[in-house]
Amino acid sequence: MASSTPPTLTTTKPYQNHHIQGLQNHHRRTHNGHNPHHPSPKVSLHPPTPTNKPPVPVPATVTAGGSSSLQHRNSTFAPLSSSKSELAADFSGRRSTRFVSKMHFGRPKAGGSSRHSVLAEDALQQLIRCSGDDRLVESVLLNFQSKLCGSDDYNFLLRELGNRNEWSMAIQCFEFAVSRERRRTEQGKLASSVISVLGRLGKIDLAKKVFETAVSQGYGNTVYAYSALISAYAKSGLCDDAINVFDTMKLSGLKPNLVTYNALIDACGKGGADFKRASEIFDDMLNNGFQPDRITYNSLLAVCSGGGLWETAMNLFNEMSYRGIEPDIYTYNTLLDVASSGGHMDSAFQIMTEMATKNIMPNEVTYSTVIRGCAKSGRLDQALGLVGEMKYAGIRLDRVSYNNLLAIYASLGRFEEALNVVKEMENTGFRKDVVTYNALLDGFGKQGRYDKVKELFKRMKTERVPANLLTYSTLISVYLKGGMYKDATEMYKEFKHEGLKADVVFYSEIIDSLCKKGLVESSALLLDEMTRKGIQPNVVTYNSIINAFGQSPNTGFSNDPKQDADAVADEDRIIKVFEQLASGNLSVVEKGRKEIICVLGVFRKMHELEIKPNVVTFSAILNACSRCSTFEEASLLLDELRLFDNQVYGVAHGLLMGYRESVWVHALSLFDEVKRMDASTASAFYNALTDMLWHFGQKRGAQLVVLEGKRRQVWENTWSDSCLDLHLMSSGAARACVHAWLLNICSIVYQGHELPALLSILTGWGKHSKVVGDCALKRAIEALLGGMGSPFRVATSNIGRFISPGPVVAAWIRESNTPNLLLLQDDRRASASPQTSTFKLHPLPLPF
Repeated sequence: MASSTPPTLTTTKPYQNHHIQGLQNHHRRTHNGHNPHHPSPKVSLHPPTPTNKPPVPVPATVTAGGSSSLQHRNSTFAPLSSSKSELAADFSGRRSTRFVSKMHFGRPKAGGSSRHSVLAEDALQQLIRCSGDDRLVESVLLNFQSKLCGSDDYNFLLRELGNRNEWSMAIQCFEFAVSRERRRTEQGKLASSVISVLGRLGKIDLAKKVFETAVSQGYGNTVYAYSALISAYAKSGLCDDAINVFDTMKLSGLKPNLVTYNALIDACGKGGADFKRASEIFDDMLNNGFQPDRITYNSLLAVCSGGGLWETAMNLFNEMSYRGIEPDIYTYNTLLDVASSGGHMDSAFQIMTEMATKNIMPNEVTYSTVIRGCAKSGRLDQALGLVGEMKYAGIRLDRVSYNNLLAIYASLGRFEEALNVVKEMENTGFRKDVVTYNALLDGFGKQGRYDKVKELFKRMKTERVPANLLTYSTLISVYLKGGMYKDATEMYKEFKHEGLKADVVFYSEIIDSLCKKGLVESSALLLDEMTRKGIQPNVVTYNSIINAFGQSPNTGFSNDPKQDADAVADEDRIIKVFEQLASGNLSVVEKGRKEIICVLGVFRKMHELEIKPNVVTFSAILNACSRCSTFEEASLLLDELRLFDNQVYGVAHGLLMGYRESVWVHALSLFDEVKRMDASTASAFYNALTDMLWHFGQKRGAQLVVLEGKRRQVWENTWSDSCLDLHLMSSGAARACVHAWLLNICSIVYQGHELPALLSILTGWGKHSKVVGDCALKRAIEALLGGMGSPFRVATSNIGRFISPGPVVAAWIRESNTPNLLLLQDDRRASASPQTSTFKLHPLPLPF
């Protein structure tokens, strides 16, 4: 793949290059979790020197494909040849917005020292009863002063007060204890404890103040105090601050320990840092002689969760197992989050199966993570099934689970059930929060229930649930998509009045809403507004605008957008755009060239800002090409694709020009990389490429791509002898697939076999579909089947299903001209150049 998608990992990491195997039980170990015959080797950062040691069996683990076998390698971790592709992380462009590690924020710290005295527990109970009265707290501490056994008892009090969110009392207790302690070492222990407590509770400014005071007074310059502050920053997701503290620590002459490194890697995970940064910290840890433990691996997995690095996460999990480090519930939950965020739901279910074999029982975080993944992947029935399984197992739904559940019902338009979930949630002690309302607003909005949206927002205010950035972006998006521009304007003005600050996600949501209305120029105007305010657009923002090309109505602003932009340089352009939309100040404009110039300007900005494209970008460009009225227009867009990624350009352009043999090897290599994406991203790319080929008459080439996608299982349940399922396909892909499937039916008939009693073609539209309104795919397939004189008709019980009795189809196929109707041909042939003059078209391979 071209340089537009640079690697995020080096090729010598022990966790990067292993060939990961299927999820099975790991090899047997002794009761302490280690193999007695093969001690865990030291991790090597560089290619190892040759060794004659016998190969050591490696435990089988999860793979994206779910295959199962055993792997062998040398105990020195000799790396296998790395994949030539560097596509996975950057090409997918997926970043999770919700980390499992954050789901445990604020949880009581487990374990801890048990060296405190019984009197310390008595003191704790009395302190709790004095909550909110500083004088009574002081009195209790004075009363127990002579009875408490030094820092162990005070550390116990600090930890338990933190578990009860009594941070103010914890600070008072710390100040009392440290003022009476004369030993510097013990004072340092107390400081580390209270910094840890404040960090867990998100009181980062107070934690920093305690640390600075401890350093200035001579008892805080310890590795433990520094590590505690790093951990505090980590828990608040402040990665840069944590790294700055780490650098200061080293400059002060202190050597970090394993706890320090683990906290620093944890900061990368919670702060959204890329894996390269965490990898560098991991390297430094190894170079200083520290071996990773379970916490290290859990923290590295959290970084993978934030970056959508599924394969890297699996390699880490495999490495962890090989080193004899047993995973715990947090390991599995974080791994599930990586799988669920990336759409690898089959692997997620395999992981849950393995948990049972390890006697690690799924908890509410486990279920809510997988339920969210199922919902995101459109596997709503499985999501609801997991909720039932969760209840059957006696696992109490938490707030996240309830919010996920009502979001599913709301997205399906099953609002009565969604509201029942809200009632059940409140009956179990969870009040509706902003997440609850956001899910309901989004669900009702997608179903066009605007009256209910307004009612819910009013109720939200009545119940004094503060709206957040997502609330307003959801409302504005709902109103824009519904053409309710005045309401969108009012919501935006209210958002400004509340003092909330727009971010890249907020702008991207508004731009996406305008793009879905086909308003490309308006969207580009807001893109300028973002950069003017210092907000860096991301690849998602650009993808929306590119994908909107060719979908706009024949309308635009009556005035020139550039002049308008100059005129309102000091005003809010969002309000300007909304007000023009609300006033209907639109006029007929010339499409085509003007819109292409606008999109080409978007490409130029991506290059200037060094925004890396992902597979969604490439799909958007291909989709835009398929909406061009002429091949010349499409060529302009494809030229931009070449600047982004020459491999994708070469494959798309080559197939478009009919160079099958000369380009197909490169196409297969590209498809290998696309297959590493999550299912929805991969299918979107195949759909976009096929649509472009079909649009410009390369129908046989489109069919070749579709069959390759079917072979690679890009689309689920594509076909059987009796049914063709098209619901995940685009119009071009579906039509090419219909021809291939009917040719397959032909082969069955001509081989003398009987067809099934009933044949079906499903377009994915009907009473169970998420598609609202008419279905373009259904219309395209209906026209295709009618045009070839097929006997398929719309089923009376399902308007998205075409059916025909098997014998009737067989009779139609035996008609003399039917096979010729099913064979696809290309309108554009290979040019007669020296390189292609010997090019020949061979029979299309079909999976008969």
